[in-house]
This record gives sequence, structure tokens and C-alpha cells, in this order.
Amino acid sequence: MDMPKGYVDPEYLQAMGKFLGSLKERTYSSMQAKAGDKVLDVGCGPGIDTIALSRIVGSTGQVFGVDYDNGMITKSEQHAQKEGVSAWVKHKQADASSLPFDTGYFNSCRSERLFQHLLNPAMTLNEMTRVTKVGGTVVVLDTDWGAISTDTNEIDIERKLNRFYTEQMLNNGFSGRQLYRLFKKQGLGNVSFEVFPLSTTNYALSRQIIDMDKLEKEAIAKNIITEDELLRYQTDSEQADAEGVYFSHGSMILVTGQKK
Repeated sequence: MDMPKGYVDPEYLQAMGKFLGSLKERTYSSMQAKAGDKVLDVGCGPGIDTIALSRIVGSTGQVFGVDYDNGMITKSEQHAQKEGVSAWVKHKQADASSLPFDTGYFNSCRSERLFQHLLNPAMTLNEMTRVTKVGGTVVVLDTDWGAISTDTNEIDIERKLNRFYTEQMLNNGFSGRQLYRLFKKQGLGNVSFEVFPLSTTNYALSRQIIDMDKLEKEAIAKNIITEDELLRYQTDSEQADAEGVYFSHGSMILVTGQKK
């Protein structure tokens, strides 16, 4: 199975899940889910959010998670079994642009950090809307990778790397800033948005978030930067980290809408 650009493994998702804990909670509350509801997580990964949602809807409800990667589905099913919620939490392999559910099946639907990987995000949002009941809520949280910025003396190199990552290493690196427009064009009602600033003074964490090892290798291979430029950028970042002045920030956007 071919994975999309920017594909990450379960370990990465677990680490980012801890970093984004409060934002995840915000997506759950935005869904307005309650006991007995049927809810869907699109791009469920290893089941971090389906397990959390299972506590909200309870055993009288139902949680489904879908992911393109069969390996993620295996992990998520094991997770549900371990947590004792597999009776009402199920996971399926599926393409987000063609969801295997009846129209109007779910009370609410969410997706987090999936749209950045999609070639046709409008089609996925249409499917998420289709499977949601009239009056139900659709929630999407995603990153605007183009807004990532790091304090460095090597500004030109930093900008080259950021643009390369956003435009070439992801299918839809500007996904966060596009969500409001997508929701409005989808015809969802009561569309609202929240912008969440994220920052770190930890160089190692920053490298993990962006997968700098892979980015640097690809940037050199595609002649985006030279070996000398990479060394200069790394040296500057390492020095800032050693001096306790490293700083990087970005933003994620949460958009919510109601099916009419």
C-alpha cells in the first residue's frame, strides 16, 4: 500500500498526541458528543482519539475510526481491546474520500492532522459531511505548515527548508489555512474557527515535529540547500539550544461546522 507524502509512524503520532493533548480535548468538546452518540474519527491512526471518544459516548454509543493504513488499523484494534472498549469501538481500513458508511449515520465527525496529507481535501470533507446527521457537527483540526517559523541567524536557509517541506514533502501543507474556505464552500452552517499558537524552546522536539532528519536528506538530494548551508543552519540551531535561546513556533486551525 502506497503511503501519502508526509506519512508518519505510530510512534510519531503517540509523541505528538502528548504534545497536542489540550487541542485534542478541544476537538472532542467541539463535536458536542454525548453518551449514546455515534461518532467517527477520520484518519484515526493508532486509536488515540477513538479511545478518548469511547469514554465520552460510553457503552451505549458507538465509535468508528478509519485509516488508509492497515497497520494503523491493527494497532488501533489492539488498543481498543487493551482498554476494554472494543465492544463499542471499531476501526476500518478505508479511503477518506469514500467512507464506508450510510448517509447521516453519525452524530458528529472529526479529523485531525489528516488534511495535510490529502490530494483532494474537499472530497474528504464532503464525505465527512455526508455521513453526519442533519444538525450534526463536523470538526477538523490541521496545521498551517507555511506558518512555521524558527528564530535563526540563517533566515534564508530556514525559509528554503520551510517552503520545501510545506510545498513538496506534504500533499497539502497549507491545509490549516484552507479549512474555513472548505467548510463554507461545503455549505456547512454555523462555521466557526479557532487558531492555536504552538511553540517550543526544545530543539530536539522541534526536529521531531518536522521530521528534520528526513527533511534535511530530501532537501540536499533535491538541491534545495547545500551541505554547507545545512551545516551552518544546524550549527546555529545547536548553538541557540545550548545557550537556552532556541525558539520555534507555528499554528494549528480548528474549524467546526453543522450539517444543514
